[in-house]
Amino acid sequence: MIYQNTIEFATQLDEQDPLKDFQSQFLAPKHNGRDVIYLCGNSLGLQPVNARAEVDKILTNWQQYAIEGFFTGNDPWLDFHKRLTKTLSTLLGAKSEEVTIMNSLTLNLHLLMVSFYQPAGKRYKILIEGGAFPSDQYAVASQARFHGYDPKDAVIELFPREGEFTLRTEDILQTIKNHQEELALVLFSGVNYYTGQVFDMPAITKAGHAAGAIVGFDLAHAAGNVLLELHDWDLDFATWCSYKYMNSGPGGISGAFVHEMHFSNQHMNRFEGWWGFREDRRFLMPPVFEADKGAAAWQLSTSPVMLLALHKAALDVFESAGGLAPLRTKSELLTGYLEFLIEGINKKHDEELFKIITPKTKADRGCQLSIVCKQNGKAMFDKLTENGVIGDWREPNVIRLSPVPLYNSFKQVFKAARILEASVEEN
Repeated sequence: MIYQNTIEFATQLDEQDPLKDFQSQFLAPKHNGRDVIYLCGNSLGLQPVNARAEVDKILTNWQQYAIEGFFTGNDPWLDFHKRLTKTLSTLLGAKSEEVTIMNSLTLNLHLLMVSFYQPAGKRYKILIEGGAFPSDQYAVASQARFHGYDPKDAVIELFPREGEFTLRTEDILQTIKNHQEELALVLFSGVNYYTGQVFDMPAITKAGHAAGAIVGFDLAHAAGNVLLELHDWDLDFATWCSYKYMNSGPGGISGAFVHEMHFSNQHMNRFEGWWGFREDRRFLMPPVFEADKGAAAWQLSTSPVMLLALHKAALDVFESAGGLAPLRTKSELLTGYLEFLIEGINKKHDEELFKIITPKTKADRGCQLSIVCKQNGKAMFDKLTENGVIGDWREPNVIRLSPVPLYNSFKQVFKAARILEASVEEN
């Protein structure tokens, strides 16, 4: 598409947008009596309009039925999480039995590493991307220490080449090959939180398996953002959060994926709890654990029903939108338009005031653009905020803006770029 830098063009794109009505299904904060331009879904998604009603249903059932709410009413709580896995597994490109809903992201990462990080002999190292979200770095370092290794030796961090901001796939694959005799685990993000780079998950998985390693992914910035085929890509495991692009509330419930290839492994280490016991015998309370089917065996505790209600509200919107494919189509156009407008500011001033470090290729990015400000970056970010544009600031000089296809419009992107341009004039 050939973009134009006019409000008329942005308005036309909005009028032609088949997803335009979904913006009304979300609640945005107000600025001077109007909805803000919310470009921060990479940190926390907006509240779905139906979220309150879904939580109210739980409160009503709790009031009317108390403990019997687990077994009676229109939506019994006992199998609430299972009723959501169909929609969720479709968004992830997984089989329903490979997906479960539980806990929070870093907790799930630890639980999955209990099973999938099994160092032995000279094969004990973990490969992660340099600049991964700190929680992932803390998790793998602590896992290495738990097994008696020094993280400085056991954890291999791969950074971009000098002068570059993102990792080259060939460098990732070569690093895996270089360490193929000592790798126990390859653990990457699906999308890097800082740069917005989408990693080549199938290529990394194939290379990791060829090297004899287990391969897992943190999908915090990928789930609900980019197209995923977890089953077909043969990932061993993955986890994600639901509060970013899946709009399921602050601290929203996480989930886990375990590929079915591992279901028959009777000798896999796993921390176990009552909620992971086989469902048909759970209330017999036997003393010896019998695993539930599939990924559900990794569950520990009773599902937090309030969080599931919020998750349901968000997943219902995704289902109404027809899944991720149409959202991805709009996302590519919307992010491309923001990129076009920012590059236009640079051209107008005949210098690269804003350097976009997110990959230019559509397949290599989601809906986030990470922008290095060459001068007065914080002042420019503050100008956006003062004018009702909510983005994200990362030290020392990066603004992250994420136009989310479910609730952002082309006109909003145009207005945000105009405010950013005005900040140049003032700074």
